[in-house]
Amino acid sequence: MSTNNKSAPKRRVTVGLMWHSLGSGNLGVGALTESNIAIVRGVAEKLGLALRFVVLGTSDAGVPELAAELRAAGHELEVTRIRVFRREFREAVRRCDLVLDIGEGDSFADIYGLKRFMFYWLSKNIVCLLGKPLILSPQTIGPFDGAIARILAQQVMRRCARVFARDNLSTAYLKQLGISGNVDEAIDVAFRLPFIRPARPADGRVRVGINVSGLLFNGGYTGNNQFGLSIDYAATLRALLADLSARPEVEVHLVSHVIEPHMPIEDDVHAAKILATEFPGVILSPVFTRPSEAKSYIAGMDFFTGARMHACIAAFSTGVPVVPMAYSRKFNGLFGTLGYAHVADCKVESQVQVLKRIDDALRAREQVKQQVDVALQLVAERITRYEDVLARALVKG
Repeated sequence: MSTNNKSAPKRRVTVGLMWHSLGSGNLGVGALTESNIAIVRGVAEKLGLALRFVVLGTSDAGVPELAAELRAAGHELEVTRIRVFRREFREAVRRCDLVLDIGEGDSFADIYGLKRFMFYWLSKNIVCLLGKPLILSPQTIGPFDGAIARILAQQVMRRCARVFARDNLSTAYLKQLGISGNVDEAIDVAFRLPFIRPARPADGRVRVGINVSGLLFNGGYTGNNQFGLSIDYAATLRALLADLSARPEVEVHLVSHVIEPHMPIEDDVHAAKILATEFPGVILSPVFTRPSEAKSYIAGMDFFTGARMHACIAAFSTGVPVVPMAYSRKFNGLFGTLGYAHVADCKVESQVQVLKRIDDALRAREQVKQQVDVALQLVAERITRYEDVLARALVKG
């Protein structure tokens, strides 16, 4: 009598997801987390493995819908807030067979201060000291402008099983640091965030999505052009909205991607509402609770522009022509790696140049979409590279 292999219990592998978060008001961080879960899950299911995900981040908030989805597929999900100096953190790491650290996308750097850097550095070393293989999932690496941070970053990255850059600028930077033997280059995992494309109304209107960064709108945390922009960001958005609002064929949607009602300086919703009162013809997007909701909404646009990188990735990965409004090297690195030139550099270009870039791409959106589609083939190849490393690590786990 033959044995039914489907009834045989699957080997379970515990994967720690360090510096990921399901409860962040920044949907970009949530997008990284849910996307990495989707990628690892896909690899594991091809290998016939069951997974226990342990999310180790800055919040202990979970997503019940995601937990239910994973449970229905035979996987488990638990969420623990990182407290690096507490025993609970070490115990959580000990239960892991493998740890993936995404550094919240761009936080393994000292641009946010040495204290924050030290938490990221120490947590990585604890994982290595406990003998757990540590993979840095695709992310922006650096910069490390201070000598202390640079030396410490070199030390811990040499201990990692693999270091994935998400763009060629980060790879070049790693080479400058002398880190090469365990380095690979993929792409931002959020390209794999699941979404549902909405039905399109047959009214012939051109739907233009604009992500308003509350942080840039308010001049950064300092309120005084903290990021050194070459434009007045708020004035540029007002000029853009004045232009688009005067076009009867255009329907403008203000799409928020960072939802922080208790931190108005960061909150996209607050900034979008201010602009909506000045331009009453625009449409405010819903206040999203999951990054996949935002991506599904953005997928219904004909064109998109914005200063939150993961809002732009949501557009790009759904085939929507997009002009990212770059305020840091992470934009130029990511989209430049894909050979995509339709990026407005808000640290170099003037308001006239930025608005012209957006207008030119909007008018030529069909041709721009073709370039997006070509670049998405490269995205698929790069994520496959990451999946292959994960497959080998999961088999060992």
